[in-house]
Parts: sequence; structure tokens; C-alpha cells
Amino acid sequence: MTDLHHWDIENAQFWESGVSHWDIESTRSLESSRKKTILSTGKKIAYRNLWISIPSLLCGFAVWLSWSIITVQMLNAGFPFTESELFTLTAIAGFSGATLRIPSTFFIRIAGGRNTIFFTTALLLIPAFGTGVALLDKNTSLWIFQLLALLSGIGGGNFASSMSNISFFFPKRTQGLFLGLNAGLGNFGVTTMQILIPLVMTFGLLGTLGGEPTLLQSASGSLLGKVPAGMASYIQNAGFVWVLFLIPLAFAGWFGMHTIRTEHVSPRIGSPLASFTKISGMLLIGFFTASVGLWLIMPEQTGGAGWMLSKWIVLPLVIFATLFLLKLLPGEIKTNLSRQYKIFGNKHTWAMTIIYTMTFGSFIGYSAALPLSIQIIFGFSHTLDSNGVWQHTANPLGPSALMYAWIGPFLGALVRPVGGWIADKVGGAWVTQIISIIMVLGALGAAYTMDAAYHSASPEEYFLPFFLLFLILFTAAGIGNGSTFRTIAVVFNKELAGPVLGWTSAVAAYGAFLIPQIFGEQIKGGTPEYALYGFAIFYAVCVMINGWFYLRPNAYVKNP
Repeated sequence: MTDLHHWDIENAQFWESGVSHWDIESTRSLESSRKKTILSTGKKIAYRNLWISIPSLLCGFAVWLSWSIITVQMLNAGFPFTESELFTLTAIAGFSGATLRIPSTFFIRIAGGRNTIFFTTALLLIPAFGTGVALLDKNTSLWIFQLLALLSGIGGGNFASSMSNISFFFPKRTQGLFLGLNAGLGNFGVTTMQILIPLVMTFGLLGTLGGEPTLLQSASGSLLGKVPAGMASYIQNAGFVWVLFLIPLAFAGWFGMHTIRTEHVSPRIGSPLASFTKISGMLLIGFFTASVGLWLIMPEQTGGAGWMLSKWIVLPLVIFATLFLLKLLPGEIKTNLSRQYKIFGNKHTWAMTIIYTMTFGSFIGYSAALPLSIQIIFGFSHTLDSNGVWQHTANPLGPSALMYAWIGPFLGALVRPVGGWIADKVGGAWVTQIISIIMVLGALGAAYTMDAAYHSASPEEYFLPFFLLFLILFTAAGIGNGSTFRTIAVVFNKELAGPVLGWTSAVAAYGAFLIPQIFGEQIKGGTPEYALYGFAIFYAVCVMINGWFYLRPNAYVKNP
């Protein structure tokens, strides 16, 4: 598609039709090809880019978070890994995806929208196809799965560039809705993955090309019901299925999307090859810092240094190191980054980072942690022996994680545009404040039910209240996702809003790493409720920050 050299979406006439007297006069000195581009812009072009962006982002989320389902089926299929080793795969993907959002925040200005969406969507073919091949053999080494989980973080990183790109296509008065649509329907990648992967694992999706099935050693499930032990599972389809979607989506991005070439968006990006090179270099920095951070955190038996440094120390160091190394890149990249790094001198950047971590961090973290948590907490009865060691006995009455885990992310993604739409009407901060209080109460209730289930001989009796409370948490987080993006769009000017959207989503995405890690640690210690108590305290802090910045009588910006 042709680049857009003029884009005046705050002009109502331009937005509705793309043509006004001013637009026509301004194009008389331009070449005819550019004149044609200007006269065809407006709402139609914005919608075209949105409807290509959404499925691309959906597949990015699906590939990134697929490990939350793959690990459950690897456990059911008898892959020779411990529960803690399987938890590391989900954590690695989460950590990588969050870290890659940092460089992805700045892709649009440096490489342009079309180049970025096409290239990052095409890159997802590597972890998708590689995962399918690796799952064909139970003897595949753990480090190969860890590498593929690391590479799948590309899908997580894509959120930052996608949201930044779409923010430039729509006027401020509608950004709550349209950013909510891009993010919310993109978030459906979690639900789509949690429904589609269990289904495609029940049959030979690619026939003889897809390889032989694996026999299940433990009962599994899908949306259609339980799958008993001894049945065949085409677990490799968890990777192969996304290849079928990514190839046409990459072509759609290249031939259907635009790059806005105005001064405040992507003025000097060079050739497509130059853009791909810049994106690759910045992604490599993210992979490097994420890998070092994971090596410092992980135990030696899972490929780490064995130093077991605190994630609360390593995570800020990884963020700082990524930003620092990006700043060292030469030439135009350094100039553009210096201009966008102005966001870090704005107090609202830090306030909104914390608040958005509450909403999106919870959504993505619970999405990643819930399937395996359901499998472990309710699929086993947990008792302490005489030596104070936890013993875990399979619970035949336990629910199938693969039957239920998709519902929470589905609700969270479904209501995200609703949250943005309501925020457009009544203000983002009020909506955020209400859902923050609901999340405090929901986390406390979920903590109680987790504690009761873990210490019960019949944990399945507590599954219904546990699950309903998590549905409340997902719904509140989804609404808050939409309202916080509305606040960002209003508080920041056009140039800074895109990078702030990317940056806040980058930090919040560490929830995909932290929450599975925290759940895994607390479940191992027999105290899963401690995780939710900690989250409730954090949510309460967010209530105070949101109220101070945006709702008190002398707020910095009143209910944006």
C-alpha cells in the first residue's frame, strides 16, 4: 500500500471523508500519486489497518501464550519433565514477550507501521513451526523447548508495536473504543488458543505431513469434554496450526496496511530492508537481556546459573539494560529513541505504568498461570505426611483445565472494548477506580477458596466459587484495560501517546512471567493463597495512585 504523507484525523471532515477544501489545496503542488493517497484517506483507511492489525495481534498472543496449554498436555502425555520444569516454559515465554515489548515500543517511528506488522508477524512462523516439530518427539531436550518458548516472545512483543501503530490512525475522541477493539480482539488470541489447541490435538490436522500422535498417559480434555487416558493426541498441532494463519496474515499486512509518513509518526524510515534490519537488531537486544535475566533467575537443573537471584532484583535490571543498550544504537535509531525517551521524564508515564500493570498484567498473568494451576490444585489431593512433606494424589473428580481455562480470558478480552467505550463516555479514571476495588475484593475471595481447596481431601468442591471469582477478576481486568488506554490517549500528546502505550504494555506484560512464577512457588510451598493476598495489596495501592493522580479535587488531570 502507498505511504500516507498527510494524516489529519482530528479534522472531523477529513476523518469522515478524507477530502476537504484545505486538503485539496494542499495537494496541488504534490505529485499525482501522493495526491491520490491523500484524497483516499480517512475513516476507511483507518478501519482497513485496524482489521488487519487485529488478527495479526491475535495470532501473536496465541503463539506467545500457547505454552500455558502445551505444558498441560505435555504433562498429560508423559513428557519426561517435572512440573517445575514445565512451569519454566510458561515463565520463559512470559519474560521474553514482556522484554521484547520494550524495543517494540519504538518500532513504528523507526521502521513504519506496515513494515513492522508484516515482519513481526512473519517472524512468528519460526517458533510456531519449530514448536510443532519439537513436540513430535518426547525425547526432545528441555533446552530446545526453552529456546522455542523464548522465541515465542515475539508474539508478546508485537502488542506494543501494534497498539502504538493503531493509536496514530484514530482521533482522540474515539481512541478508547478503537484501541480497545485492537487490544481486546487481539487478546482473544489467548481464548482462541485455549479453545483451538485442545481441539486440533484430537485429530490429524495435516494428515501424514503432521506426524504420528502421542498416547495420553493421563486424562485430558477440550471444549467438547474430557479425553480419557490412552487416547491419541496430536500435540504437535499446537504449533503447526498457527502456521496456517500466519502466512496469509503476513501477506495481508504487506499488501493491505499503510505507513503514516508524517513528522510525528514515521518520517524517515528508509527502505523495507533497512526497516527489517533495524527491527531485527533491536529484537536481538531484547532476546539477549531476557536470556541473561532468565539465566540469573533459573535453577541450574533447568539451564540457569543456579544463583537463583530474586526476580524482583533481576527484572528491573533487565528493563534498564534493555533501554540502555537500545540507546547505544547508532545514527537515526539513536536520534529517534532519544526523542521518544522523553516519556520517562513524565510522572504520568510511571503512574499509568503501575495502573496498567494491575489490569493487563493481571489479565495476561492469570491467562498464563490458570490452566496449570487448575490442573495441580484441583486435579490432585494434597496432604502432609508425618515428615511435613506434601504428598500429591491424583484426584479423579478434578475438573479438566483445558475445558475451563479459556472462559476467563474470553470474558476479559470481550469486555475490553466495552471498558474503552464506557471510558469515552464518563472518563477513564472513574472506570479504573471502580474495577480496582472489585479486583481487591475478588483477589481476597479467590485466595480463600484456593486455601480451602489445597487443604481439602475433596478439592473439587471448591472449584465453582474459585472459578467464578476468577471470572470476576478477568472481567474487571478487561474493563480496566480499556479504561487505562483511554486515560493514556487523553493525558499524553500525539507523539508521546504511542510510545507510552507501548512502554506501559511492556512492563505490564511481565505479569505473564511473574504471576506463573509466583503461583508455582506458592503452590510448591503449599500456600497458593499467599499469591492472591499479595495481588490484593498491589491492587489496593493502585486504587490510591489512580485516585491521587486523576480523581482527587486537585488532581493533575481530572478524570481523563
